[in-house]
Amino acid sequence: MFAKSAVWATVLGAGAVGAAQAGTVTVEVEVPRLGVAEYHKPYVAGWIEDAAGAHKSNLFVWYQIGKGDKWLKDIRTWWRKSGRDLTLPIDGLTSATKAPGRQTVKLDSNSPAFKGLAAGDYVLNVEASREGGGREVVKVPIKWDGKKASAASAKGTAELGEVKFAYKP
Repeated sequence: MFAKSAVWATVLGAGAVGAAQAGTVTVEVEVPRLGVAEYHKPYVAGWIEDAAGAHKSNLFVWYQIGKGDKWLKDIRTWWRKSGRDLTLPIDGLTSATKAPGRQTVKLDSNSPAFKGLAAGDYVLNVEASREGGGREVVKVPIKWDGKKASAASAKGTAELGEVKFAYKP
């Protein structure tokens, strides 16, 4: 499933001769097991904003590909920031909804999501929306320079558990 991310990065030049040495960005998202009568897997989006709140890049979108497209607007913050401007699905970015548990996304730092990202303070946003449930955004403040390892985490209260960001050059 996330092998597409590696393929996507290679297609866009991360594997090209002379390309800068890539690091690995790991995002872990905990989808909690909720004790409700009718459970639906959440739609989840992850993206990066600068310190001022301007959208910089999308990292992933998990939803029911096909007939579930019409519900993407329920991931409201992401939808307003960039989702409505995208043509989905995007190879290497979109995939199916995930079951409860810890989900891991690994990205090459030479991928389009991080290319051109200047050193500075950013926010990793992860938003979840669930049919018959709620909606939640977890914000993880991160420092990015593309050269030094960094890690950060934050915890949701309902629709999301812990969200972790780690970068290893």
